[in-house]
Amino acid sequence: MKLIIVESPHKAKTISKYLGSGYRVVASKGHVSDLPQKSLGIDVKNNFKPEYVISEDKKSTIDMIKKDIAKCDTVYLAADPDREGEAISWHLANVCGIKDKKVRIVFNEISKKAVQKALENPREINMGLVDAQQARRVLDRLMGYELSPIISHQIKSGLSAGRVQSVALKMVVDREREIRNFVPQEYWTITAHLVKANDNTNSDISFKSEFVDIDGKKVKVENKEQADTVIEASKKGEWIVDDVKRAKSYSKPASPFTTSTMQQDAISKLGFSASMVTQTAQRLYEGVEVEGEGQIALVTYIRTDSVRVADDAQKEALAFIESNYGKEYCPQKPNIYATGAGAQDAHEAIRPITLERTPESLKDRMSRTDYKLYKLIYDRFVASQMANAEYDTLTVHIVSKSDRNYGYTLKGKVCAFAGYTSAYQSNPDKENTKELPNLNTGEVLNLKDIAGEQKFTKPPQRYTDGSFIKAMEENGIGRPSTFEKTITVLYKRTYIEKDGKNMKPTELGELVCDQLVKNFPEIMDTKFTANMENNLDKIEEGNIKWYDVIADFYTDFHNKVLEVKYQGKVKPKGEETDVICEKCGARMVIKDSKFGKFLACPNFPKCRNTKPYGQAVAKCPQCGGGITKKYSKKGTEYYSCMNYPDCKFISWDLPAPYFCPECKSTMKIVKTKDSTKYVCTNRNCKHTELIDEQKDD
Repeated sequence: MKLIIVESPHKAKTISKYLGSGYRVVASKGHVSDLPQKSLGIDVKNNFKPEYVISEDKKSTIDMIKKDIAKCDTVYLAADPDREGEAISWHLANVCGIKDKKVRIVFNEISKKAVQKALENPREINMGLVDAQQARRVLDRLMGYELSPIISHQIKSGLSAGRVQSVALKMVVDREREIRNFVPQEYWTITAHLVKANDNTNSDISFKSEFVDIDGKKVKVENKEQADTVIEASKKGEWIVDDVKRAKSYSKPASPFTTSTMQQDAISKLGFSASMVTQTAQRLYEGVEVEGEGQIALVTYIRTDSVRVADDAQKEALAFIESNYGKEYCPQKPNIYATGAGAQDAHEAIRPITLERTPESLKDRMSRTDYKLYKLIYDRFVASQMANAEYDTLTVHIVSKSDRNYGYTLKGKVCAFAGYTSAYQSNPDKENTKELPNLNTGEVLNLKDIAGEQKFTKPPQRYTDGSFIKAMEENGIGRPSTFEKTITVLYKRTYIEKDGKNMKPTELGELVCDQLVKNFPEIMDTKFTANMENNLDKIEEGNIKWYDVIADFYTDFHNKVLEVKYQGKVKPKGEETDVICEKCGARMVIKDSKFGKFLACPNFPKCRNTKPYGQAVAKCPQCGGGITKKYSKKGTEYYSCMNYPDCKFISWDLPAPYFCPECKSTMKIVKTKDSTKYVCTNRNCKHTELIDEQKDD
């Protein structure tokens, strides 16, 4: 039996359909290990080594996976093909004691062909990807733990700040203030309604043209007086066609979707929220319920910044286009799109797994929401592989000759060849197929009417979820997998709110932004976040060490935090620790008493919270916290959890970091000259595990 571990139950169900009875597919349900919730969990003095603990809600899942591993000959780790997926696989290998090296399999789509190919080519876990994820996680934890208590103290308790969310908040605040400070500028447009006599039909061909210049020099009409002057002078003149230009123009199809462009289109065209797009796209990737077929995966991996398309997929698309539209709809050379600067380009663009599953064939067999997004992805991909649309264009310059030459222009186009626009059911070019007036240089026209209209320049628009995602991408803020999460956090923290379809900052959001900009202008600059994203890419590529990136940033940052934190105050006595006071959010300090060292809140006497202090010698199997050595009144050595009284775990033996998978009893750490073992303390249970100390750490 072979075991495949994925992160999602939906993904597990879909993959199971493609494999025979010799496989079992189970889900870890996301990350199984993470930094502890109640302490920093990072050894800043030891290359920022993270302390990973098993999530409380994942312990039963881990126990079940371990039992499955014991029953199987081969294990494959098949989490998503990105940094998070690689980290999940690495944690699973460590927690479950998977010793084999080549256990990682990845696929860009959940199809039978892709899964089988991945099984034929297992690889080792990519530590470049893991290190990039570790760097991101450690950096976000350090910044969150350092910044959040400061703004909570300055504004109100319970606030949070972070590397990406705070810079994103500043973008919303800056846009809002730009709108508030905007001073509208008056301008006028002048439209002439002209008529050409048609001798053949005895009817008039009429059209409108816009004022643009005087004596060939472009003029901006800024007020009513200027508009009236132009209008009155134009009325007196003779209207003559000055120049006629006819040409061909071409419209190129848009590239297939990236995560960002998919989110933008779904928000603007389908009315989805950012979170709705993410959830629906995830279903399309992992598998949706299709009536009569069960769960089917329909699209490729949906977290990507690349517009690249696999050769096989492109060939299939061209064959499909020729068969369904005609050979003239295929471009002379296959369309190749350039991926933007700064993109990771780790995966293909988002596309249907196969074009045989048309949206119409699934319309009545899947949910309406899933159908709408699938059709959007499907149509965009087909169109991206088709020939350009062609247009006949007309540009006419008309002058009213009076005291000066008052120039007006007429522009129009008609569709000569639909090209890629045929892929869309609603063809926007149908609106432009009306006949253009047949005008020739030197023709005299009649003025039917002329009028001016007062207008004012408009301020920039507030961001919508879609335009904000575009702005984040353009500024290098976050990655495809984090755009929607960042927006969700800002709404959840009530730093921003909805105004119709637009977003605007709340008063709280502006206060938080102002405090962070005042105290930490460097990290509130979009360039800082963008540069850090580039460093994460370099870590992934193996060009720099992840802890060096953190070290280069942390020293100055931490000193600045201390400067802001204790400005005008006396720094509390005692060594500051990474243990957070759960009552006020401050970092607790080590103090001495006649009974020994203990942890105290630095905000004494306002906060009188204290905790026992001791150096962690192991991880608590119950909550993941630190285990410290203590002595009873009689001098007997024992071990207890540092999170007491929230966790009351106690043991006479140095405990292993998890309970016995066989009987759920405490396991103890037994070290000899040659090895380290986890041995069950239950005498009736013989379970023993030989531990690779370096890997287990």
